[in-house]
Amino acid sequence: MQECAGPATVVFDPTLTDYDFGPTHPMSPLRVDLTMRLADELGVLRSLRRVDAPVASDDVIATVHRRSLIEAVERAGTTPGILDEAHGLGTDDNPTFPGMHHAAAHIVGATVEAARQVWTGESLHAVNISGGLHHAMPDRASGFCIYNDVAIGIQHLLDSGAQRVAYVDVDVHHGDGVEKIFWDDPRVLTISLHETGQMLFPGTGFPTDLGGPDARGMAVNVALPPGTGDGGWLRAYHAIVPPLVREFAPDVLVTQHGCDSHIEDPLAHMMLSVDGQRAAYLALHELAHEVSDGKWLATGGGGYAVVEVVPRAWTHLLAIVGGHPLDPATPTPQGWRDHVQTLLDQVAPHRMTDGRTPAYRDWIDGYDPETWLDRSIHSTRMEVFPLHGLDPFP
Repeated sequence: MQECAGPATVVFDPTLTDYDFGPTHPMSPLRVDLTMRLADELGVLRSLRRVDAPVASDDVIATVHRRSLIEAVERAGTTPGILDEAHGLGTDDNPTFPGMHHAAAHIVGATVEAARQVWTGESLHAVNISGGLHHAMPDRASGFCIYNDVAIGIQHLLDSGAQRVAYVDVDVHHGDGVEKIFWDDPRVLTISLHETGQMLFPGTGFPTDLGGPDARGMAVNVALPPGTGDGGWLRAYHAIVPPLVREFAPDVLVTQHGCDSHIEDPLAHMMLSVDGQRAAYLALHELAHEVSDGKWLATGGGGYAVVEVVPRAWTHLLAIVGGHPLDPATPTPQGWRDHVQTLLDQVAPHRMTDGRTPAYRDWIDGYDPETWLDRSIHSTRMEVFPLHGLDPFP
C-alpha cells in the first residue's frame, strides 16, 4: 500500500450524531458512534488528526441547494409533524425532527472542512464518516439525505480553484443527487457503482445516463445485478473506474463509502463482505495517489447493519485514510463488544473480517456475455469509454 505522505484528518465531533430521524428509522446515528468507538479502541485514531466540524452557513448550503429548500428544512425543524412532500420532508424516508436544519448543516460543514483541509494542503487525506448524503437534490430532500454534503464539498473544491474533481460512489444505491447537481458540468466526473435501479431505490443510474450536452461522458453508471459479491464488484470496479479516472486526471479524488452493499445489509440485495469493501477502499486510496498526488476526500454514506457491518467497514476506511490499514484478522476489542452488549443487548462481531479473501478476474482476461454482471460492465464501457477516447474492448 502507498504510504500516506502527509497528514490525514478525520472531521468529527460527537454532536454530528444529532442527525437522527428517530429510533425506528434505519439510518441510526449509532452507526457513527460505534464506528468512532471501535476505531478509538483499536488505536486507529492515533494516525488521524481529529478536527471539530463547523456548521455550514446558509450561503454555503446555497451553493448547491435552493433557498426554498433551506427555508423548508428550517420550518420543518420547528414545526412538529409537518408534511412538505414538495421538498421531500415529513415522509417515511425523511421524517422531520427538532433542529434538523442545524444537524444537516453540521454534516455539510464537516465535509466542507474536509474538502478545505485537502485543498489547502493542511491534510493529504480527510474523511467525514457522518457524510455521504448523496441523494439530496437541489430543491428537495431524498433517501435519508436532507442536504447533499458531498456535492457541496465538491462545489467548495471548484470554487477554491480545482479544475477537475472525480467522484466515485460505492454505495449500493445510485448516487443520483451528486450526478444531478453536476449533470452538465464538465469539471466533475461522477462514477457510481450500484445495484441496478431495476431492483432498488432510487430506480436510476443506467449506462445510457451520460451527462448533459456540455458534459457527455462525465456521468458514469455501473448498474450491477443483485447478488453481486466481492469478486464481481471488484471486477466491475477495476474494469471501469481506474481507466476513466486516469484519463480524466482530477485535481482531487472524492469518494463516498456507503457500506450497504454488504450481504447482511437489510435494505439491498448485494453480497459483499467487509473484506471486499476493505479491498475497495484500498483500491481507491491507491488511485488517489496515482491520479491526484494523494489528494483524497472520503465520506461515509449508507449502511444499515448498524452493529454487524458499519463500524468494522468504516474503521477499515479510517485506518486506510490514516495510512495504517488494519489486518483483517484483528480481533474487535472486548470493551467495544461489551458496550454493544450493554447498549443493545446484541452480540458484536469478534473480528474485523468476514473470513473472505477477495479476488477477482481481470476484465482483460475475457468478457462473458452470458453473465448479467459482464453485460453490465460491457454496457458501461461501450457507452462511456469512447467519449473519453478509450477503447471499450479488452
